[in-house]
Amino acid sequence: MRNYIKLSLALVVFISMMSFSNRSTSVVKTTNKTTIASDTITWKMLGDIKYVRKKHATYGEVEFPQVNMQLKMMQKKTVYMSGFIVPIDNKSYALSKNVFAACFFCGKSGPETIAGIKFKGATPKLKTDTYVTLKGTFRYNETDVEDWIYHIENAEIVAQSK
Repeated sequence: MRNYIKLSLALVVFISMMSFSNRSTSVVKTTNKTTIASDTITWKMLGDIKYVRKKHATYGEVEFPQVNMQLKMMQKKTVYMSGFIVPIDNKSYALSKNVFAACFFCGKSGPETIAGIKFKGATPKLKTDTYVTLKGTFRYNETDVEDWIYHIENAEIVAQSK
């Protein structure tokens, strides 16, 4: 009987904790006869990537990314994407799946967990680990090993945590 009570209590605690998770719901926005859901691109979609070993003139043998077809169809399309701000230098930022302490620079993830950002107009001042939702043009890169795999260009911040 004691084990049944302990199991029941553990189940209630687990369900309570899951109800406070950071799951986001898609909000559909309609503009100019096009419907776009917020978080059009998710980190799960970006993580569905394969790598192929090829020769590179400078680096010898390199693993080049191969983006999935779903993302290839989004090339140069307007998307919404959420993540954490990671400063690259004093003028540029990246959007990361993880906070700075766990981003791929620190060896905790792969390069598919980050996207370069080019803001529309002047680059705003942002703090590290600020959680934002961006609207921008999606671009992927499968050939330049010295560049990000994913980019959000003409980016605008549509939501920001404080």
